[in-house]
Amino acid sequence: MTSLSSMNIRFLEFWVLSIFILCLPATLMAAFPFSIFDSSPPPPLPLTPPAVPAKPVKPRVVRCRSPLFPRCFNLPFLCPLPCLTNCFVNCNTCRPVCSCDVPGAVCQDPRFVGGDGNTFYFHGHKDQNFCLVSDTNLHVNGHFIGKRNPNLRRDFTWVQAIGIMFDNHKILVAANKTSTWDDNVDRLTISFDGHPISLATKEGSKWEYSAPANITITRTSNNNGLIVEVLNNLKITANVVPITAEESRIHGYDINDDDCFAHLELGFKLFTVTSSVDGVLGQTYRSNYVSKVKVNAAMPVMGGAHKYLTSGLFSTDCAVSRFGGNVVKNANSALSLYEYPVLNCKSGIDGNGLVCK
Repeated sequence: MTSLSSMNIRFLEFWVLSIFILCLPATLMAAFPFSIFDSSPPPPLPLTPPAVPAKPVKPRVVRCRSPLFPRCFNLPFLCPLPCLTNCFVNCNTCRPVCSCDVPGAVCQDPRFVGGDGNTFYFHGHKDQNFCLVSDTNLHVNGHFIGKRNPNLRRDFTWVQAIGIMFDNHKILVAANKTSTWDDNVDRLTISFDGHPISLATKEGSKWEYSAPANITITRTSNNNGLIVEVLNNLKITANVVPITAEESRIHGYDINDDDCFAHLELGFKLFTVTSSVDGVLGQTYRSNYVSKVKVNAAMPVMGGAHKYLTSGLFSTDCAVSRFGGNVVKNANSALSLYEYPVLNCKSGIDGNGLVCK
């Protein structure tokens, strides 16, 4: 075949292919990423910037501080994976336990573990105060902070401060507003009867108020952790924690750099309560308490926020207040006191200030 014939055949093939393409439907033409007449390669795909790895959380080291348990005393333990920064050592079993998973815990978007061992949520409302425990000689309110979620009928809330009242005394424990979190900066505010308390930023630092009240406030870590104990009345652990970027992403909190919503994670032990103790948490310590919360729900929520609403952090005017003798006595029984001894429940949880059911 001559070169001229070859050129004629190629010319004919070119025109046949061109006519075929021009007759294709527009929708099919759109499927081609680039024109066959365009010899240039397709544009490169945009590069995805590499993800910035999250800063690893350093597990907290905890110890049994009671010399009554010589086998376990002062042995170091790392907090478990679910609670890397908030745990304690159960000296009896000699193992670390997540603080937010034991009776009396108040953590997160407030998640409560009642004295009966049942877990429930109480959301309340942001920028308001609610009665957590109320008895004849003990009243504890919590101040809630939070953010409104337009996609929900409730606020995201956390406990920012607690006001503790007993006898004629008042104790304030609060988390300071914080933009950027730093584990090495103390964010606790403490006061007794309106007077600020200054505790050295060192684990074990202690403030004491002697008889007749016998009060101690002790740091459980160099920063952001303490225990308030009133002899034969109550013991409260408090740790200041932020909302992390990862928590905000997972739960849709939409936390920005202006405020990391530093709040308290709390643990309550009530040593002596009456049969009429009340409050969001306090009622769960009554021996005859029956939970109205749907405990089998994915998120069991306690309602009735109006009953626990109080006008201030140191006010005792909530509808269920029992403080100072505001007690609704049972028609068939006189007021009685319960002193909870050291208990060992089948769940493996033990200690004073809890109810096994």
